[in-house]
Amino acid sequence: SRPILDMSYSRHFLDFQGSSIPSSMKKLVVTKLSQNFREAVTLQQDSPVPLPGDGDLLVRNRFVGINASDINYSAGRYDASVKPPFDIGFEGVGDVVALGLSASADYTVGQAVAYVKAGSFAEYTVVPARQAVPLPSVKPEFLTLMVSGATAYLSLKELGDLSEGKKVLVTAAAGGTGQFAVQLAKKAKCHVIGTCSSDEKGGFLKSIGCDCTINYKTENVESVLRKDYPEGVDVVYESVGGKMFDLALNALAIKGRLIVIGFIAGYQNPTGLQPIKAELLPAKLLKKSASVRGFFLNHYLSDYKMALQDLLEMYERGDLVCEVDFGDMSPEGKFTGLESVFRAVDYMYMGKNIGKIVVELPHSVNSKL
Repeated sequence: SRPILDMSYSRHFLDFQGSSIPSSMKKLVVTKLSQNFREAVTLQQDSPVPLPGDGDLLVRNRFVGINASDINYSAGRYDASVKPPFDIGFEGVGDVVALGLSASADYTVGQAVAYVKAGSFAEYTVVPARQAVPLPSVKPEFLTLMVSGATAYLSLKELGDLSEGKKVLVTAAAGGTGQFAVQLAKKAKCHVIGTCSSDEKGGFLKSIGCDCTINYKTENVESVLRKDYPEGVDVVYESVGGKMFDLALNALAIKGRLIVIGFIAGYQNPTGLQPIKAELLPAKLLKKSASVRGFFLNHYLSDYKMALQDLLEMYERGDLVCEVDFGDMSPEGKFTGLESVFRAVDYMYMGKNIGKIVVELPHSVNSKL
């Protein structure tokens, strides 16, 4: 029998280990619109811990995920009507420490959950119970699936038309979402080519099944593709933009598909874009009966839980590598605490990460977690 805990009207409550939930917490807040994350975002030391409503969970965040689009959000590019200050961070994994009465029908204090919701860069986040994903335990690997894994899964399923023998090019293949595009394309029995920026990343890609790796720092990607794949590639999973987009477009085979899931090369610019040779686009697509499709996860939420369930099962069976990068090799070491989110964003834009960048949020000693 699960205890029913009505926390929605209480200002003083205890968590499941018997230690008091504090009245204030740290969180990151966008205080000025800018694509420069350090300029846009402020660490607030004494924000009130939010209270869960009737259908909500209060989650103590243990791990939060860094996404390339964090700086699009801090620049106000997703919703022009939202004005600072506003909370930031898209995804978290943690423990339920309090909940509303309705939410207690499906959840209990102490339960591990993950979620995708703005405001995860905080010690505590209120999450509507219907948006939470119950987990067997609190592990950073689960966080890699929430945005990055689901993006690869749904975009390739809905737009990729993958089948045995197809040639799939994944740009930024060793990154947070690229790692999943590589593995899911291999599961569909495709031949996978991955671009990356170091031999270490190339080694990681080989370890997860990539057939061909191209280090764009030391090799000419265009030349390699023209020589090794003269007929072109059937599908491109593209997240870089700029020159890489142009190159990928030129590499498409007859009836090829280019899926745009991002254009990180331009996010740090004031416009968020890098120039592409778009005036040639109609002619190039026509000549090859090719297509360019955009994919934004928010437009596919009706299939999100199904995708996540499948990904979680694959990981639990050992059929999916969920590589996590805590920044252990970064100059100042592991990303720990909300203050290290700034370093983690810099690390991503320097192209250093292998896998998904995750920040750990440790909690005070009086919590027995």
